[in-house]
Amino acid sequence: MRSTSVDSHEVSNSDASINEDAARLQFTEHFNTPNSIGLQDFAQNPTFQQQQQHVDRHATSHVDDDEEPPMAQEEKKPQRPSILPRPSSIARHASFLDEDEAPPTSPSPPTKQDKPGPVAWRDLPKKSQLAILTLARLSEPLTQTSLQAYMFYQLKSFNPSLPASTISAQAGMLQGSFTAAQFVTAILWGRMADAEWGGRKRVLLIGLAGTGVSCVGFGFSRTFWQAMVCRTLGGALNGNVGVMRTMISEIIKEKRFQSRAFLLLPMCFNIGVIIGPILGGLLSDPVSSYPSVFGENSLFGGQNGVYWLKHWPYALPNLMSAVFLFISAMGVILGLEETLEAIRDQPDLGLRLGHSVANAFRLLFRRDTHHYTALNADDDLNSPTSSSRLDSYELESRIPKAPTQKPKPRQKLPLSRIWTRNVLCTLLCHSILALHIGTFNNLWFIHLSAPRFDPKNPSPPSHTRQSLPFRFTGGLGMPPRSVGFAMAVLGVIGISLQLLVYPTVNARLGTLRSFRYSLCLFPLTYTLTPYLSIIHSSLPPPHQASGILVWLALGCVLAVQVVGRTFALPATIILVNNCSPHPSVLGTVHGIAQSVSSASRTVGPVLGGWGYGKGLQVGVVGAVWWALALVAGVGWLLSGLVREGDGHEIWLEGEKEEDGGE
Repeated sequence: MRSTSVDSHEVSNSDASINEDAARLQFTEHFNTPNSIGLQDFAQNPTFQQQQQHVDRHATSHVDDDEEPPMAQEEKKPQRPSILPRPSSIARHASFLDEDEAPPTSPSPPTKQDKPGPVAWRDLPKKSQLAILTLARLSEPLTQTSLQAYMFYQLKSFNPSLPASTISAQAGMLQGSFTAAQFVTAILWGRMADAEWGGRKRVLLIGLAGTGVSCVGFGFSRTFWQAMVCRTLGGALNGNVGVMRTMISEIIKEKRFQSRAFLLLPMCFNIGVIIGPILGGLLSDPVSSYPSVFGENSLFGGQNGVYWLKHWPYALPNLMSAVFLFISAMGVILGLEETLEAIRDQPDLGLRLGHSVANAFRLLFRRDTHHYTALNADDDLNSPTSSSRLDSYELESRIPKAPTQKPKPRQKLPLSRIWTRNVLCTLLCHSILALHIGTFNNLWFIHLSAPRFDPKNPSPPSHTRQSLPFRFTGGLGMPPRSVGFAMAVLGVIGISLQLLVYPTVNARLGTLRSFRYSLCLFPLTYTLTPYLSIIHSSLPPPHQASGILVWLALGCVLAVQVVGRTFALPATIILVNNCSPHPSVLGTVHGIAQSVSSASRTVGPVLGGWGYGKGLQVGVVGAVWWALALVAGVGWLLSGLVREGDGHEIWLEGEKEEDGGE
C-alpha cells in the first residue's frame, strides 16, 4: 500500500527512485554529459539529503507483511553514503516506472557458462622461456636426423667391401650406442636436475655441450669404432629430453595450456626432420657433390681440392650441427630461467649478462629518446601512467634477486614410493611406443638407402625373382639427397598436422583418448612399409626408385605414420608428466621415462638393423617390419591400462594442512 501523507515534493522525488542498477546508470549518463553536475556534489546537497531521509523513514514504516526484512548481514556491512533509495523504497515506488523499465520481480535464472574453446598459441604464458627451450630442443633432432641422411654411406666409406646387410647391422649398432648410453645415465641426470647442487639449467647446458663435442668427433671419425665411441659419449652426456619436459611442466602449470606447450617438443622433432636431412644430404661429401667448388682445380679447392673435406667427407654437416648446438647453449645461458623451486631465486650471472646484452642492443638500435623517471612513494601504481612506467622494469624483474629469506625446504618423496601402478603402466606404454617409433626411424633411412633388387645381379644369389605377398627383398636405392628429401616429407606432414589438426582434435577427444586412438595407426604403417620396394619405378635397377607412383606411395605410408605420431607423442609426454606421484620427484620421473625410452630405442634399432640385414640375406625384407607391427599392436592393447593422473597422487605428512593454509 502507498501512504498518502507524502507531500508532492517527496512524491516527485520518489518517482525518480528506481532500483539501484537503473538509478546508477541514469546518474552515470547524466554525469557524463558536458553540462552535468558532479554526482558527489549532488549527493551532498542538504535539501536532497533531507528529502531522501524523509522518504526512507516513510517507506520503512509501511512495509507489507509479505515483504522480507533486510538481512542482518547486510545491515552490519558498512555502506558508503548513497543517493539511492533503500531496497524497500525501490519496491514501494516501482509502479511509477514505465512497464518497459520496471525491474524484474524475481532474479533471472543463472546462465550456464560457455565451455572455453581450444587454447591458441598466442595465449601461452612465458613465451620467451618456451622459445629458448624450443631452440634447445630443435638442435638435437636436427643433429640426429642430419646423420641419418648419410650414415649408410659414411659407414660404407669406412670399408667399401662390406655388404649392405652388414652396413644395416652397423647402422643399428651406431644408433643404439647413443640411446644405450642415455639409458645408463638418464636417471642420474634426472636426480641431478632435482638436486639443489645441480638444477635444470645446468643439466641442460651439459647435454648441449656434450652433444656438440660428439658431433665434431663423429664427423672426423675414420673407422666404425671411432664413430661408436663418439656417439656413446654424446648419449652419456645428454639427459635433456626429460629435463625439458620437466621445465615445461613447471613453466606451464595450468592443464589447459599443457596440450599446446608439450606439443612444442614433438613439433621441434618434425622441424628437425625437415631441415636436418636436407642439410645432411646437401653438405655430405661436398668434394664429390660439388667438384667445381671444392674439388681439384675448383673455386675453393685449388689444384688438389680442399684437403680436409677430401679426408673427412662427412665432417661439414657435423660442424654445422655443432654450431647450432653452440647457439642454443648461449641462448640457455643468457635467457633461460631456472625452474627448480629450491634454487629458483638464486642469483644467475648468465641472466644478468643476458640482460646487459639486451640493454646494450636496445640502446644501440633505439631511434626515439625515451627516458626513465623514478617512482614516487605516493604514486598510484594502478593508474595508467604508473603502469606504463612499470613496463620498463619488466625485463629486469625477470632476473632472480638474492633471496631475503631461504624458502622452507619441501618434503621429497622417497625413490621407493615412486612406483605406483599408474606410473608402471604409463612407463610400459611409453617404452613400447619409443621402441617401435625409434626402430622405424632407424629402419626407414636404411630401407631408403639399401640397394634395390636387381634380377641380373640378385642378392642373395638364390633369390632370383620376387614372390608376393611375402618373399621379396631390396630397398629403394636412394642417394643421400633423395634420402634427405624423403625424410623431409615426413617432417612436413608432421608439422602441418600438428599446427592445423592436432589442437582441435585433441581438444575434443582429450589426452587419453587421443593417445589410444592414435596407437592403432602404427601397425597399419609398419605392415605396408616394405611393399614400397616393389612399387613400379620409372628407372630400372640398380638405379634409385623414382617416379610418381613411388613418391605417392611413400607419401601415403608416411602420412599414416605421422598422424599416429602427431597425436601419440604429445599425449605420452603429458601422461608421463601427470603420472608423477609427487611434485618433488617430477624431474626423476621424467628421467626414468627418458631412461626407459632410451633402453627401448637402444634395443629396437639394434634388433631392427640385424633383422633387416637377415631379411636381405634370405629374401624376406618385410619380416622385420611385420614383427614391428606386432609390437605396436601389443602397445595399443596395453594402453587401456593407463589413466591420466594429476601429478600429486601421494600426499606426504602435513602437506594437505599447508596446502589448505595457503
